[in-house]
Amino acid sequence: MDLLKLKENLEKNFLGRSILLGASKLYGLGAWFDRACYENGWKRSQSVNSRVVCIGNITAGGTGKTTAVLLAATTLAKAGVRVAIVSRGYKRQQKTQGPVVLFDNPDVDWRSAGDEPFMMSRILSQYKVPVVIAPDRAAAATEALRRFKSQIVLLDDGFQHHRLRRDANIILIDAKNPFGNKQLLPYGILREPMTALQRANLVVLTHCDQVSLRELEAVKDQIREFNDSVEIIESKHEPEYYFDICKTEKVDLTNIKGPAVCVSALGHPETFENTLAGLGLELTQKWRFPDHHYYTEENLRTFEDTRQGLPLITTFKDFVKFPDNWREILTQDVYVLSVQLKILGGEQEMNKFTDALYPKFSKIRNGQ
Repeated sequence: MDLLKLKENLEKNFLGRSILLGASKLYGLGAWFDRACYENGWKRSQSVNSRVVCIGNITAGGTGKTTAVLLAATTLAKAGVRVAIVSRGYKRQQKTQGPVVLFDNPDVDWRSAGDEPFMMSRILSQYKVPVVIAPDRAAAATEALRRFKSQIVLLDDGFQHHRLRRDANIILIDAKNPFGNKQLLPYGILREPMTALQRANLVVLTHCDQVSLRELEAVKDQIREFNDSVEIIESKHEPEYYFDICKTEKVDLTNIKGPAVCVSALGHPETFENTLAGLGLELTQKWRFPDHHYYTEENLRTFEDTRQGLPLITTFKDFVKFPDNWREILTQDVYVLSVQLKILGGEQEMNKFTDALYPKFSKIRNGQ
């Protein structure tokens, strides 16, 4: 039984809910103590000789953080800023003593890097953006500076990581489900109490196209209860194209319509599935796996034997975890949906995002 199913079963009765609530209290105590150690100097945060910007969240999964990191890295790299990404490499299978560097290194795969860092490295390879993985993000940032002289270090999913001192915190919040029941894990979805919003320099609301204006304003009001001066901008996830992994070519979104099947291992798979439906696909089969699932040959054979020749749609994060011999099983009509984060509200709102990354960057980007 996976943890999500266990949680759902515990929520069905009073005793189970009491167990979850007690576990949340213990989790909160541990998070408070770790933060207090740094705030009181019992543990020391480490600075590096570069600007450090954290892109993270206060909830577990589903906010679209990875697309925000990609948008930040590509925007900076296109402007000629030397940028690096540091990550802990969540759930990587093969762990090493020192930092793992993804940069023109064919010997490193997703098993030693983690699925999301590996995916980001592939997407950002054309911009020469290094991705450095280590549980100690300060060590990863130090390695990025040593090897690449990075001007800006993007701390991927590091809002609860206090060892590496940062210059700004960009927090992503899902407008569809911003704070759940406002309880900490595992009873709720919060990684920290909502008072943590006081540390945010910029809040990016995601999936804003899927809620009403009234709901958006309600979320903003909740945020301002804890940080009344923080800038809040809106965004949505916008499909770009399909990538045919068998033919290694881009496919226009309008070229695939009608019946199809999909597979994903995401925090919120329904968002991915709703996007496909909005693109005109009739999903006859939806395979859902726990977040960060490692695919097996048996999984792929099930997809192939069941889809009845229909297009199979997945995400880049899922595709990088297909077994090495996937081509022997999936021979045609397998597509990755490419999605980008789009800041809503025009140039002025985008400038708020870029200036949080690099003060006055909007003037540089606009040639002023």
